Amino acid sequence: MAPTFEHLREADLDDEDYNEDEIDVSDLRERFEVQLEHGYDTFVVIDGLPKVTEDQKPKLVKFLLRKLNTVGSTREDLIYMPMGEDGKSLSFAFVEYSSAAEAAAATRQLDMVPLDKKHTLRVNKMTDIERYGREGRIDETYQPPKIDEFTQKEHLKWWLKDPSGRGRDQFVLFRGDNVGVFWNNEKDQPEGVVERPHWTETFVQWSPKGTYLTSVHAQGVQLWGGQSWSRQARFAHPYVNMVAFSPSEKYMVTWSNRPISIPEEGHPALSIDDDGKNYVIWEITTGTPLRSFANLDLPKPEEGRPPPKLQWPAFKWSADDKYVARLNPGQSISVYELPRMNLLEKTTIKIDGVVDFDWAPATVQRDGVKEYEQLICFWTPEIGSNPAKVGLMSIPSKEIVRSLNLFSVSDAKLHWQSEAAYLCVKVDRHSKSKKSQATTLEIFRVKEKGVPVEVVDTIKDTVINFAWEPRGARFAIISTTEPVGPTAVAPKTAVSFFCPEKTKGTTTGNFKHLRTLDKKNSNAIYWAPRGRFVVIATVHNQQSSDLDFFDLDFEGEKPESDKDLTANLQLMNTADHYGVTDVEWDPSGRFVATWASVWKHTMENGYHIYDFRGEALREEPVDKFKQFSWRPRPATLLTKEEQKQIRKNLREYSRVFDQEDADRGASADLAVVEARRHLLNEWYEWRESMEAELAEERERAGLPKDPHTHLLEAKTKTLQVADQEQVVEEIVEDVLEETEEVVVG
Repeated sequence: MAPTFEHLREADLDDEDYNEDEIDVSDLRERFEVQLEHGYDTFVVIDGLPKVTEDQKPKLVKFLLRKLNTVGSTREDLIYMPMGEDGKSLSFAFVEYSSAAEAAAATRQLDMVPLDKKHTLRVNKMTDIERYGREGRIDETYQPPKIDEFTQKEHLKWWLKDPSGRGRDQFVLFRGDNVGVFWNNEKDQPEGVVERPHWTETFVQWSPKGTYLTSVHAQGVQLWGGQSWSRQARFAHPYVNMVAFSPSEKYMVTWSNRPISIPEEGHPALSIDDDGKNYVIWEITTGTPLRSFANLDLPKPEEGRPPPKLQWPAFKWSADDKYVARLNPGQSISVYELPRMNLLEKTTIKIDGVVDFDWAPATVQRDGVKEYEQLICFWTPEIGSNPAKVGLMSIPSKEIVRSLNLFSVSDAKLHWQSEAAYLCVKVDRHSKSKKSQATTLEIFRVKEKGVPVEVVDTIKDTVINFAWEPRGARFAIISTTEPVGPTAVAPKTAVSFFCPEKTKGTTTGNFKHLRTLDKKNSNAIYWAPRGRFVVIATVHNQQSSDLDFFDLDFEGEKPESDKDLTANLQLMNTADHYGVTDVEWDPSGRFVATWASVWKHTMENGYHIYDFRGEALREEPVDKFKQFSWRPRPATLLTKEEQKQIRKNLREYSRVFDQEDADRGASADLAVVEARRHLLNEWYEWRESMEAELAEERERAGLPKDPHTHLLEAKTKTLQVADQEQVVEEIVEDVLEETEEVVVG
């Protein structure tokens, strides 16, 4: 906490930054001073100051300057503090900055900042006060505020209590112009929850915990939720292209490739300071923009290489939503504190040549470290004679807790395990001639003392995909011997699994190769959210669309060669979904959805749903099918002990679930019979109504009521007449001669 103003010593103010009175530079200032911008855009109003006398005012001004000059440039003679009739200040001051941008930064970064233990600054633009407080806009007569009656809001997590009691998950479908949310009913038709035409213009997106459904429009972004699917918030960012949420759903960043243009009449949410910017960071609960940023100039590509693509997400969040960071390629990483959006320690983290960085996905408790910290990892390439480097940095201290030098590096990718227990750096290395390439895996054991690094260098090929098992210590890779890059025919690949060795203690053993499957076309890895099961798929490939379902804890017999390893691999099933473009597990890990999106191709669009063993439950071809997305679930509220107890009694729960499934199957059969009986009764009723109408029409036409009886009588009369005139013919056969012959052989 800042020191109290009343206890501040004069000595604390007499530092080198504020000794302008020692030397008279008024003549030089008059000759060379840069004129400030005209108008009120450079002025701010500071409220919440302590009341001081005329003698105490210089002391307060010097104290205040320390805060004001952290965001811009101002001086003592540019601070006007009005005094009251009692000889004391009026608790506010007018401050002039050297530019409108500095004044805007002051309102953003100094508002609600503690001046001392008793006083908190409130900072507003002078132009805002003029706009909202000019004469005639404020009623001089006090009007008590109108307090609306309390209205119960909808529960935003209502779907977690499935009305059927079966713990089903929801998913969203985007088909043609319609967006719909449905309950997953396994083999049966999905149960509709809500469906609306033109709900979004480009795509839909769930927030990380499933609280909101995001729709994207030319005017901005809207969030929907609650059982009535009402609009919960809107964020006016014109021509928005992309959206990203913070892990706890507190903040959101929107991006548009078109710079923001603020019209003369103003904007409902953004200000003139946001003009020309591309990114906006918002606070979701209040709907207010915290800060905006422009696109960075992309570095020039090396000769013979394609130009670099825009990185998304450009802003990455710490696991606890306290920080957001942005990469300035080749130069630095800027870490901002939320929600004030001020630079951490007022400076960027300068790292020459930095290529990429990533936050740890969980708050880490390293061995022997008691202080709070978030971890950032980054890597830099080889520059001149300096080796490539991977660094692990602690935030907010900015201390490098581990670094690793690398040589002959072509590229590197950073892969965190979901609990931040491990960090794998996939390093593509080239030979001295640079004609061949191979991959090594540098695995940081983050929670162990000193952060030791284990190297997996048994891979002779180039790894094109890597994925950790969620909540586990196993991983899968896909590698190829062929050159990496766009080709007409997808390269042949190999799928390999790795797991730790068994150990006696609680520590994790060394990582060992478990199995390799050669001559595959696979290019994607999808782990179940809780680990154990994994789908190895071939996506975006018109020649192959294989889906292989594996179990790494198969309960059958374990091969002798795997006795010392913490896995038992088993291929459970193989499926095929022609033209598959995307694969996604549901939050429970019980079902897998695959789909072919019209955004990628127009052949056999639609979706399939499988269970975790690879058994196909539903195949739904859908014309103009665009998007499928499971609704995420928030983290469980059960303690580790409660979860352990559930796993212990899982067999008892399974019996109950099996009985419920059997009852549901029987009730489903009964429902089919009832539906058929209902249809039959409807048909009988329809027939009776038709017969009644026909009888009325025949009566009006003078025809007999029963045409069948009339026709039968006419037929009988015709037969009687025919019987009276009947001619009988008889044929008589006579035998004239008969002879017998005996033939002897």
